[in-house]
Amino acid sequence: MSILFVCVTCRREGEPPAEPRPGARLHAALKAHAPDLEIVPVECLSNCTRACSAAVSAPGKWTYVIGDLDPERNVDDMLAFVRAHGEAADGLTPWRERPVHIRQHTIARVPPLRLPEELK
Repeated sequence: MSILFVCVTCRREGEPPAEPRPGARLHAALKAHAPDLEIVPVECLSNCTRACSAAVSAPGKWTYVIGDLDPERNVDDMLAFVRAHGEAADGLTPWRERPVHIRQHTIARVPPLRLPEELK
């Protein structure tokens, strides 16, 4: 099962601090729509110029970092992508099968972590 990490401190650069922050609102909306998924709040994904941000990861799978998420518009896109990531053996979901927002706002794709014993 994939894990969705959501930056709860996210706000767009130059945006005045508001409570709750957009990232916290995104986290709450995702949790409310998908209580069956593991959705973890994190303090910062260092992607402030492309806030709100989230990362999708699972052991042995590629990790994706997604930016420019809107807590009111992109909840369904993220949930669809998390589920597709979970179903893909290596986490690599076909590009055309990803929601449009995910295709256009993927910040990074990080290879699976290899343990030291796997590097020998």
